[in-house]
Amino acid sequence: MKLLSKRIAMALTLGVTLAVAGCSGGQSPDAAAQAAPATTGKIKVGFMMPYTGTYAALGNAMENGFRQYVDGHDGKLGGFDVEFVRVDDESDPAKATDNVNKLIMRDKVDILVGTAHSGVALAMARAAKESGTLFFVTNAGVNSITGPLCAENIFRSSFSMWQSGYAMGEVVAERGHKRVVTITWKYSAGDESVGGFREAFEQNGGEVVRELSLPFPNVEFQALLTEIAALRPDAVYTFFAGAGAVKFVNDYAAAGLKDRIPLYGAGFLTDGTLDAQGDSANGLMTTLHYADGLDSQIDRDFRQTYRETYRLVPDVYAVQGYDAAQMAAIGLEAVGGDVSRKADFAAALRSATIHSPRGDFTLSRAHNPVQDIYLREVSGKENRVVEVASKALADPARGCTL
Repeated sequence: MKLLSKRIAMALTLGVTLAVAGCSGGQSPDAAAQAAPATTGKIKVGFMMPYTGTYAALGNAMENGFRQYVDGHDGKLGGFDVEFVRVDDESDPAKATDNVNKLIMRDKVDILVGTAHSGVALAMARAAKESGTLFFVTNAGVNSITGPLCAENIFRSSFSMWQSGYAMGEVVAERGHKRVVTITWKYSAGDESVGGFREAFEQNGGEVVRELSLPFPNVEFQALLTEIAALRPDAVYTFFAGAGAVKFVNDYAAAGLKDRIPLYGAGFLTDGTLDAQGDSANGLMTTLHYADGLDSQIDRDFRQTYRETYRLVPDVYAVQGYDAAQMAAIGLEAVGGDVSRKADFAAALRSATIHSPRGDFTLSRAHNPVQDIYLREVSGKENRVVEVASKALADPARGCTL
């Protein structure tokens, strides 16, 4: 896939600002700090993000959000000075193991943070689980990271693919649609988003009449759009993100389908992409754990600070980066900076409530957010909240043995 234009990249690059909440179960931060000696020196944080390619703007947004939290706390994370190390993962699973080992073995990071592409994140999770390195997943929603790969030292600040897909399956069924076609890239994120949608939609009496896909990051949609027109479903459900989402939405409208067959999607279809999609996106409905117009003080403060700092409009990717920093701070405070105390670090996060711009959330036993999923509608350049589609939705964490 061609690189995003500068305009699209700027529109997709976002960040966030958040308040720390919670500490170790029943302990004050001071008591937790006394329970183990603080580390000497700095906490080393390794960012493994896509800094080039289709998802480059997403990686920048996640890092911006993380750094914004740290900057808002006098340059410290959980009270400790921070050193940052960066590796470009290029959204390439073939390079992921070598890249993550650079951070773990060469740079000896205390905390690993990333990434956008689910295939890359899987390699990061395997390496983190094997080495015991603390790992915060700031976007990739592949279900198995908080399913069979779940571990005491692995945490999500984002979502599972199942969550937004499942919530939209309920919405589409409630709107009376009976026959739906799905379309996505043929990789784990797309497959699992469609799987969550299908589970809820079929439980509520719907039928997925065709599942269409194309290889990542292919964006030649015309043949599949022709097939959708011929099938004449009641609606279409899709998962695309980044540049692929821009082109799909524009192609869907150009093919004359937008006004004939309602299009629904996971929220990444329209998050950070609206400037490039223009009128083609207006009126589209998506489900996600963040939305414009949530109208909480923490979200207003977060968005204002982000705009002032980065001269950009914040979106979900930045929120996820910000919340990862907040979560890391809670854990570090609880263990006095001793990252070897992974059980205590995890216990502190499981007992915490994270006060996020998205709304408060907690962590499941598998360390995935238990969070509200919003139904959003595109209006102008915003994904405006319509309602809560699913309240405090918990991923089933199938295969997790924690």
